[in-house]
Amino acid sequence: MSLPPEKASELKQIIHQQLVKMDVHGRIREVLAETIREELAPEHQQLSTEDLIKALRQRGIIDDVMKELKFVTDVNEKERTSAPKPSTHFVAREPPVLKRTNIDPTRRYLYLQVLGGKAFLEHLQEPEPLPGQICSTFTLCLHFRNQRFRSKPVPCACEPDFHDGFLLEVHKDSLGTESKVSVGVLNIRLEMYPQLNKTLSPEITNTQFALERQKTAEKERLFLVYAKQWWREYLQIRPTHNIRLVKIFAQDENGVNRPVCSYIRPLRAGRLLDTPRQAARFVSVLGYERAPVIGGGGGKQEQWCTLLAFLCRNQGDCEDHANLLCSLLLGFGLEAFVCVGTKAKGVPHTWVMTCGTDGTITFWESLTGHRYIHRPINPDDPPLVEQPKPLYPYRTIGCIFNHQKFFGNCQPSDAVEVCVFDLHDESKWKPMSGEAIKSVCSPGTTSSVPPFPPLCASTIDAAVTSNEMELQLRILVSEHRKDLGLSTVWDDHLSYLLSPALAAYELERTTSISAGNEEFQDAVRRAVPDGHTFKGFPIHFVYRNARRAFATCLRSPFCEEIICCRGDQVRLAVRVRVFAYPESACAVWIMFACKYRSVL
Repeated sequence: MSLPPEKASELKQIIHQQLVKMDVHGRIREVLAETIREELAPEHQQLSTEDLIKALRQRGIIDDVMKELKFVTDVNEKERTSAPKPSTHFVAREPPVLKRTNIDPTRRYLYLQVLGGKAFLEHLQEPEPLPGQICSTFTLCLHFRNQRFRSKPVPCACEPDFHDGFLLEVHKDSLGTESKVSVGVLNIRLEMYPQLNKTLSPEITNTQFALERQKTAEKERLFLVYAKQWWREYLQIRPTHNIRLVKIFAQDENGVNRPVCSYIRPLRAGRLLDTPRQAARFVSVLGYERAPVIGGGGGKQEQWCTLLAFLCRNQGDCEDHANLLCSLLLGFGLEAFVCVGTKAKGVPHTWVMTCGTDGTITFWESLTGHRYIHRPINPDDPPLVEQPKPLYPYRTIGCIFNHQKFFGNCQPSDAVEVCVFDLHDESKWKPMSGEAIKSVCSPGTTSSVPPFPPLCASTIDAAVTSNEMELQLRILVSEHRKDLGLSTVWDDHLSYLLSPALAAYELERTTSISAGNEEFQDAVRRAVPDGHTFKGFPIHFVYRNARRAFATCLRSPFCEEIICCRGDQVRLAVRVRVFAYPESACAVWIMFACKYRSVL
């Protein structure tokens, strides 16, 4: 097998340029002349190719050439004949060693080295961790184009010991944001591979950057002018609109105010997620954490995370979950919108809505994965007409939006139960201009909108993690019972029989389909002798900390009764089942059970 003709030609050209640059031909001629003088005997024996190669190697010329050619020299035949791999992440060294990286000489790469950090002032007073002591760590998360990287974790410190390297493939113009508040300082070094033959002057690049910033600022200014005019018109419809939750801009984690539509984009999960309902389950197992509030008052911090920040933290507020779910549903070809409104007691909330081609409106709760069909109540119906009772927790709705559309609710009441979702009726929903939204929210239109990162596959081995948690829980249960003066006997067969129930619970959460319960009950009846009692307690978590989960389980009276079971012929069982999702999110199901002889 060989390289494609165009790549072979490009590779030959690069090698030729490097040989000319090093004057290798001249050096070979000198070695050849010297070798002929030293090696040839008076009888004029022939000088072989091996003799010449030996002489070149002894004088270090071959090693010099290979060091200067900074691309792969030890790849196998499969790597040479297959399509180039994506850019990679590797440990930086001095000088950088690139033997095992996937450098394609026909592409351009940017090598980013992180050489340490300083001025992480929040950790100024933290002591050095003792050997073997568990400590908090920093991990750098990097998104460049369609490539994502994570550094090795290092202990939190004022001057964290970051020493890592990332090979970034350069191919198109990039977008990015800048934080208003510095968290710390990173020392980095950037190198281009292969090296550029020609570079632009600082005057040209500075002029280009200035033009792009000016163009971006003008687009954002025009959109702001339009948004203010739209809001004035919206208030003219009905003065009470002023108290409705109509969210046009939201502040991200960097303190940048951006149009809410820019937080949404159709997102394909590749082979990582197969159905919209599985996508909803994935989003629901990402951690829920309200944005922190500095100071008292009990108010809600106004902060929406960009997708990269949300995924790297693996947790976020309801807005972050709703934005991700909406993006995934759009990627699956559904007409999806984020809804901004309130739930019980007037608490602000966001959720997702999809509009079916038959007019069916479905609400998706991104924090739980639950789905609700919306059947509006007609307030003009006579009192005797039976009205549907809403099962969803939502009370009011002020606006809906996605990456292309924004609608303000201008119906007489913003109560969800009486709301009609006819988005073509401008007497019910006031739309924003699609062109205005596109001017600031479409990819590539403005540098203030960061590109969406791709989803990453899970790095969790579900079977190994399940076994580890189960073993830890057995130890914790045995220790807890020992403190109570109770012995512990485990029933491995009964523990195994709990697996189908846990699988059925996760299937129901993902698909809303209940299956397998009959077989589980039949197996348990066979495993529990006559005259014995069986008790089981299932519980669900989105984290893998066994000790924390055990403490939570003990707070349930029913679970505590199982774990602390006393009686005749008591046998205990526990089963853990970890279900892995993209971004190393996971659903963890635990079931404690016991069987014992009933005594009258």
